[in-house]
Order: sequence, then structure tokens, then C-alpha cells
Amino acid sequence: MEIRLNKYLSDAGVCSRREADKLIESGKVFVDGKRAEMGMKVSDGQKVCVGKKEVQPKNKDEMILLAVNKPVGIVCTEEKREKNNIINFLKYPTRVTYIGRLDKDSEGLLLMTNNGDIINKMMR
Repeated sequence: MEIRLNKYLSDAGVCSRREADKLIESGKVFVDGKRAEMGMKVSDGQKVCVGKKEVQPKNKDEMILLAVNKPVGIVCTEEKREKNNIINFLKYPTRVTYIGRLDKDSEGLLLMTNNGDIINKMMR
């Protein structure tokens, strides 16, 4: 089964799909030793590297879903320049992202997951 390279990188926990597109455009992603191209698809058994580090797909059956009590002052962003971002606050060992958002001045329940497909289904 083939999937788009940016989704493969996102599913492997490397980064978001948008960030993956930036990595691909900058020439930092290689598939089977060749520089990757935008929109490229990969299949099982192909070697994908970001820089010199090989990327291994994660077990798709292992979905993580977290219920987080976001306090006031924490920003719903993955932006590393934002000191008080939700990712730094959570310090979860696996890459997860938020489903929906809460304002910086709000506190409350925030769902977080490693499954981009469920985010898309819930938000649409």
C-alpha cells in the first residue's frame, strides 16, 4: 500500500504534514537514497531518511488518545518558539497533537492524539 511521504513522516511521529512538506522541499528527506520530491508516495519496504536518520513507521494500531486539563497561560500550538506551548507543557514521550484548540486565557479539557485521521474526521 502506498501513502504520501508527508503522511508517512507524520504517522512516524517525525513532524506534522506541513512540516514534512517543508523538510521535503528543503531537500532533507531521502527515499531509497534519492532526494524525495513533493507529492511522492512510499510503500512498505522503502528506506526513508530525514538527514542521515532513518525513519521507522510506528504501529498504526497503537492509537494514543489523551484527555488533558489545559491550564490558563498554555498556548495550543506546536510552535517551538512559543515557550508555553502545549507540547512542552505535556512532555509526552510520543508525538501527539491537539484536537481543536483552547485560547491561551482558557482552561479546560483538551483532547490530544497521535492519529491524524481521527483529528480530520472529528474536525470535519
